[in-house]
Amino acid sequence: MRDYVILIDEDSDLPLSYVKHNELTMMPMGYILDDKEFSGYDDPNGYPISEFYDKLRNGASPKTIAISPAYLKETMERLVKEGKDVLYVAFSSGLSSTCNNAKLMAEEVMQDYPEAKVLVIDSLNASLGEGLLVNYAVTLKKEGKSILENAAALEAERDNFCSYFTVDDLHFLHKGGRVSKTTAVVGSVLGIKPILHVDEQGKLVAIGKVRGRKQSLDGLVKKMEEKFVPEKNKVVYISHGDCEDDAKYVADQVKKKFGMKSFLINFIGTSIGSHSGPGTVALFFVGNGKAEKN
Repeated sequence: MRDYVILIDEDSDLPLSYVKHNELTMMPMGYILDDKEFSGYDDPNGYPISEFYDKLRNGASPKTIAISPAYLKETMERLVKEGKDVLYVAFSSGLSSTCNNAKLMAEEVMQDYPEAKVLVIDSLNASLGEGLLVNYAVTLKKEGKSILENAAALEAERDNFCSYFTVDDLHFLHKGGRVSKTTAVVGSVLGIKPILHVDEQGKLVAIGKVRGRKQSLDGLVKKMEEKFVPEKNKVVYISHGDCEDDAKYVADQVKKKFGMKSFLINFIGTSIGSHSGPGTVALFFVGNGKAEKN
């Protein structure tokens, strides 16, 4: 049986230390800022992540660059030539064309290399929600699961990987087409903060709103109370748009309510951060399904 590599993209927002420790192959997601193009948040010529967010606070509007089909194929082909099969856990097809492009490229690579398996799993998630599913794939691989067994388990369980977000500035959601200009202006004046999640189709959907920052952070934890399955969670993931203290506040609330002691807290990278903006906080865990009650 051929060994396999877990391939990921930068939208998983996993720390580079995690990526290296678990021998993952990560593809960068580029962006354009100040008329300069960067390969991703790890670009040595790019902006430090806090400086990137400061620029957004001061009115900058970066543009993101999707992974090209050619680069996807090149990466898959390189790994296959090294004698490895490939399991790619991809950014949600509900938010990007990357996953569908990857599936097409995987088919082409397998036609050229019939002995190889190149499997693409749509995470139907974003940021560390995608990262949490990657972590599940890593765990299964360490347990000795084959690439086919791993892929089947990921597809069977991915709808239980829950993601809840709140943003501090509605104008960034307006730029991304998530809310109207009127909603952004009125909401900002009144201090309205949305609660959003990634649904079963992998799309970002607003599911509620509260007034005030603290209430929005508490709102994430309240959503967790509805769905949390303790025995499925060894670690809870939290990502943030350059607001680590708020992320730690959410972690403290989760610890108090559920007794969780293990957390992975990391920045939202430049790709997703370009659309969600500074002040975004997101909470990820394994629950009893993504579907929201009516």
